[in-house]
Amino acid sequence: MAHSAQSLILASTSPQRLALLQSHGFNPKVRQPNVDETPFPQENADALVERLALAKLTDVVNNHETGLAADTVVAINNEVFGKPLLPARATEMLKLLSGQTHQVFGGLVVSHRGRKVSRVIRTSITFRKVSDDEISTYVKTGEPLDKAGGYAIQGGAAHFVKSIDGCRENVVGLSIPAVLSALNALGIYFSD
Repeated sequence: MAHSAQSLILASTSPQRLALLQSHGFNPKVRQPNVDETPFPQENADALVERLALAKLTDVVNNHETGLAADTVVAINNEVFGKPLLPARATEMLKLLSGQTHQVFGGLVVSHRGRKVSRVIRTSITFRKVSDDEISTYVKTGEPLDKAGGYAIQGGAAHFVKSIDGCRENVVGLSIPAVLSALNALGIYFSD
């Protein structure tokens, strides 16, 4: 069933997610969910991003609408990093990621007429060794504070990345191939 690219509701105010969707021909209506993103005790990254994406979707998308919600976290050595919010926490996160490989988990849920399909996408990122001065300079820009793991791969942290294994868009905030797969699983095909 073909749908207009205008009829998708994006349950997120992330400018990165909106830009990714727009760059692939979508023009979603944006709604801001109000969801507590605190992880449950012992909750792993896969379960966390899937739970939060579903909570965001449920918060602002009605059953009769077609909606999309997503969540992203970074994990290394069984420690999950959400948004640092404070410069000291961003600095701490970046020091732990420096010279290491970590995983970025992207959870997404798509709904249509009460039916839901979810996906969890994992991308491995390896950072080169990043100096304390580079981290300090980057944190002072303010960019890391509202980004999962304390960095934006499409922004000032691009030069920290040594290698990417998996979907780069997932690291930015939304895997478009996974979105299309979820939509197709619900029998939805968008047209302009």
